[in-house]
Amino acid sequence: MGWSKERLQEVARTRLGGAKLIVVANREPYIHRYKDGEVEWIRPAGGLTTALDPVMQACGGVWVAHGSGDADRAVTDASGRVGVPPDDPNYVLRRVWLSKDDEEGYYYGTANSMLWPLCHQVFARPVFDQIHWETYRKVNETFAEAVLEEAQGGPALVFVQDYHFALLPRLLKAARPDLVVAQFWHIPWPGPEKFLVCPWARELLDGMLGNDLFGFHTQNDCNNFLECVDRALECRIDRERFAVQRSGQVTTVRPFPISVDPELAQEYLGDDWEDRANAMRKKHRLGDRALIVGVDRVDYTKGIPERLQAVDRLLQKHPELKGQFHFLQVGAPSRTHIPAYRDLTEEVNMLAERINWEHGTEDWQPVVFLNEHHGPDDIFVLYRASAGCVVSSLHDGMNLVAKEFVTARDDDRGVLVLSQFTGAARELPDAVIVNPFDVEEMADGLYASLTMPAQEQERRMRRMRAQVDDHNIYRWAGVLLSAIGKLIPDTSEVLPTQVEPDPLDVIEREIARENYITALRLTSG
Repeated sequence: MGWSKERLQEVARTRLGGAKLIVVANREPYIHRYKDGEVEWIRPAGGLTTALDPVMQACGGVWVAHGSGDADRAVTDASGRVGVPPDDPNYVLRRVWLSKDDEEGYYYGTANSMLWPLCHQVFARPVFDQIHWETYRKVNETFAEAVLEEAQGGPALVFVQDYHFALLPRLLKAARPDLVVAQFWHIPWPGPEKFLVCPWARELLDGMLGNDLFGFHTQNDCNNFLECVDRALECRIDRERFAVQRSGQVTTVRPFPISVDPELAQEYLGDDWEDRANAMRKKHRLGDRALIVGVDRVDYTKGIPERLQAVDRLLQKHPELKGQFHFLQVGAPSRTHIPAYRDLTEEVNMLAERINWEHGTEDWQPVVFLNEHHGPDDIFVLYRASAGCVVSSLHDGMNLVAKEFVTARDDDRGVLVLSQFTGAARELPDAVIVNPFDVEEMADGLYASLTMPAQEQERRMRRMRAQVDDHNIYRWAGVLLSAIGKLIPDTSEVLPTQVEPDPLDVIEREIARENYITALRLTSG
């Protein structure tokens, strides 16, 4: 039985037992902004919001997030609430207002100058700033107040997202021990040798152990987290159940690989995708040449300079390809307040200019760098129109671009060149798997995307599409809700019916089988 929005709704109804679902994320799923004096709404870019919005539309509830749009206040009530999606509301967005100082210390400071580099295996030094840390703590307390307001009047499940809210679970449990709190950490988790250099490591870990359930993308991240807890805190660890007991509370730690909604691809493509693709080709002077695309935020974990170096090396090794393709990098500006990100943008621009100068001609430029935001309608057209997509992350918890590319290819064509250091590489072995630090291997991967026979493309893509279809965002949410539902008190008393077969039992058997097969593949080399 495949996972769909309808099946997820049934699981939510039976497993949550009437408890209110409250999702907490830094980023809001819809932004209101002024354009030509009128209020318009947009969906922000980002894997988290793209993945979770279909879940909330299926389950209902409240999404608590930072209100970042310049027209956000204009459309909310006095408490910051507004129905979303704006064109057909079926859940509530509760906006939390932050000052510029709050954003500077909490988001740009602790979250993205400390925790982001600390958790990724990249060569960027974390910044440990006491003022930023105090602001991070203050913002977590602000979000706790908003969540507790939304949770008044009955049982609630609070589902916290990501590294912006490491302290929030403990704050919620201290105020409302009856709340069921779960958190999903969307980025990797490092080993103790790296994480425990943080001056506030113990406070962060204690905050996260306020959760009843804590989820990562991979089992390796779970292992690293437990090792950090074991070294840093007084607690009892049950390694068979992957659980931590501290101060009378038990936190279960499990892997839940996130995914996408495959049906969104056709919604974004529409019937006119070819016309829009031709318009984009004309706008950027791409002609009818083959396209290799990269779609990322401009972030030092994404390996954008490395893939440009691979384009350079490809043209050195295969000069016959000059004039035959374009490498089109969509690089959305990101965290430009942080010097490392500004420096990276300059580096990418300079690399693109050098490669174009060395290899290009008057009427052909090998690299097209679009350093601007693009909506999903444009991104999916690029996926569908390309010969290949490159995901060369140096370290990535999952990477949903890889899965989005697969869902866009209803023609069963196209080549995915995928970093071995992404969580997605474990699920999509039919991609061309590469080491993003190895320029030769990356160049060979790009060459494969331009030369792979159609029959082999189809064979690989069909298997990848089947994997993403079966392991979609609704399955991810269903596994989580089923696991969390077991933690909600007296759930059995409000279950008049049960999904047949029981979702959690079936899924746990599926996961156990998949893990066993994966282990066999790894041990066999």
